[in-house]
Amino acid sequence: MRIALCDDSIKEQKQFTEVLHGWDPTRQPECFSSGAALLEAARRIPSFDIVFLDIYMPGENGVEIAQELKKLSPETAIVFVTTSQEHAVDAFSLHALHYLVKPVTTEGVIEAFRRLSQHRLRPRTMLTLTSGRGSCSVYLDEIGYVRSDRHAKEIVLTDGRILKIWTPLEELGAKLDSSFLRVNRSTIVNMNYIEQMGTDTCVLRDGTKMEFPRRERGRIRAAYDEHIFSRLSEQTESGREAEK
Repeated sequence: MRIALCDDSIKEQKQFTEVLHGWDPTRQPECFSSGAALLEAARRIPSFDIVFLDIYMPGENGVEIAQELKKLSPETAIVFVTTSQEHAVDAFSLHALHYLVKPVTTEGVIEAFRRLSQHRLRPRTMLTLTSGRGSCSVYLDEIGYVRSDRHAKEIVLTDGRILKIWTPLEELGAKLDSSFLRVNRSTIVNMNYIEQMGTDTCVLRDGTKMEFPRRERGRIRAAYDEHIFSRLSEQTESGREAEK
């Protein structure tokens, strides 16, 4: 298993390693003092299984680093580590595995790896699409959003790839699950791919800005809020089960 910690403090790196060894002495994390160093290492194979990422580092924003990391390695689990809960909502919008407040404890690390195990066991839904003369299959959680491009439809994946198909948007939307939301006439968005949600627009992880029809703004915002609430409830219930 490839484990990483990104924290500019050497003291924090040593403390984290001690905490990790308090759970499993055989686990050896790769420690990085900057997001740039972490991202460079993330390009190597195999990918990181889990990354513990400090949000507050000089000249760097941990949330932005996490966004770049997800583009490089969508399967890498991210655990935010910080001194406050100010960015908790950002953690959920990035589909972060967990959110730890310093000082990190062995119990917190154990919970992070327990969630990692559950995440890997969770069944993933695959969608088979006709593209050109052939077909291809993608997992639903790999889809960032779907947009109409004249007669064709473009499926933008979380790693930046774009698939072009000719399935009607209504037919394609029926194959997606409750994580997807139609935000305007020509676009269906994976709500887990939304970085910022406003009253009349949203910004996706790749920087794309989506505008909502005036009459649909209330419905869209309510659906997104319900989605976030459901995810928060699932994680809370998961934590309670772990305490039993």
